[in-house]
Amino acid sequence: MTTVQIALPPKLLPVFQGRADVRGAYGGRGSGKTRSFAKMAAVRGYMYGMSGESGIILCGRQFMNSLDDSSLEECKRAIEEEPFLAAYYDVGDKYIKSRDGRIQFAFAGLDRNIASIKSKGRLLICWVDEAEPVTDEAWLTLIPTLREEGSDWNAELWITWNPKRKSAPVESRFRFANDPLVKVIELNWRDNPKFPGKLERERLRDAQERPDQYGHVWEGEYATTIAGAYFAQPLTQAKAENRIGRVAADPLMTIRLFADIGGTGAKADAFVFWAVQFIGREIRVLDHYEVQGQPIEAHLNWLRSRGYTPDRAQIWLPHDGDTQDKVHDVSYRSAFEAAGYVVTVVPNQGKGAAMLRVEAARRLFPSMWFNEEPTQAGREALGWYHEKRDEIRGIGLGPAHDWASHSADAFGLMCVAYELPANRPAQPLNYRNRMIS
Repeated sequence: MTTVQIALPPKLLPVFQGRADVRGAYGGRGSGKTRSFAKMAAVRGYMYGMSGESGIILCGRQFMNSLDDSSLEECKRAIEEEPFLAAYYDVGDKYIKSRDGRIQFAFAGLDRNIASIKSKGRLLICWVDEAEPVTDEAWLTLIPTLREEGSDWNAELWITWNPKRKSAPVESRFRFANDPLVKVIELNWRDNPKFPGKLERERLRDAQERPDQYGHVWEGEYATTIAGAYFAQPLTQAKAENRIGRVAADPLMTIRLFADIGGTGAKADAFVFWAVQFIGREIRVLDHYEVQGQPIEAHLNWLRSRGYTPDRAQIWLPHDGDTQDKVHDVSYRSAFEAAGYVVTVVPNQGKGAAMLRVEAARRLFPSMWFNEEPTQAGREALGWYHEKRDEIRGIGLGPAHDWASHSADAFGLMCVAYELPANRPAQPLNYRNRMIS
């Protein structure tokens, strides 16, 4: 029997040892995880074929409009690096299959073709690369298709991704799984023995010139800002100036709750609250709440649980606060007023309202102090909120409407309301009692 050695980052070796249901790696750029998983997919296909098993190695991504967006080229390069794999596989422009006819690679986008995966045939391995944006719905459909099993093997899910959001389904499902059959590790540039010199130069440039993005790009940290984000620079400045920490509420001042309205359907937009206090010209951002598909009673329960009762807090709603909920025939304004709250509906700012909120927030950011832990998810949304662009024409199309826009809209509503004449404080900036150590 011929023995072949495969060069992998040493940290990956335990991931591919023994039996598993899930194998994966997450981390920043230059770690070698994608090439390693592509190579091991080909190796496992070889092992299956040589043992007489037949089936499909499925390579998926959330977004794949064509083979150009797939892992096809990465798999080709990995096969070319190993002579025994190059001899075993027939590699064409648009396909990879074993010469004995037992193993075939297939490529699919989970956003469009997830239902068709059920009919792919006998799946031996499904490797999902760039798995961060994969939805929970896609995982629920994909995982049950991996049901093949032999005496000493079973179909496996492989995943690789660069972390962005702690709330991403891939994080909660796999990164923090407490299961010996889920083998997932962190892999970064320093774990790659073949880390190229060119990437090292790029890494050092990013550390020097783009420190706000460095941790996410190279160290596998969650993204606090992305390129083109409206609030990237203000958030970075707030962190540098120690305005993100433990911030106390003033017990004698009103807590103001600014909302973005969602709905109660399964596909409804998220409902958001930001809890803040205006103290002098200082804005204390105390708390953040976001939930999807829940009735008004759920929001009221959260308010009570946090001590934001009608005697301490008031609520500000966007212009559609008087609109009836489609499932429960009551408006948000009337429901909150019935619970005893003073409610203000902020008028529609008209055309360009989204950018008016962005500009108001940018003006006010230097006066803001954030209560770190309770506002973390909200600040992640602010760091993501960015301009949608037409890359062909090179023009901006205004704020992108995605998972981050609901928290950003409620935040912007707070800033617009602050600048209304009735709410603008006249006192000088109060520097006392900002932070509690």
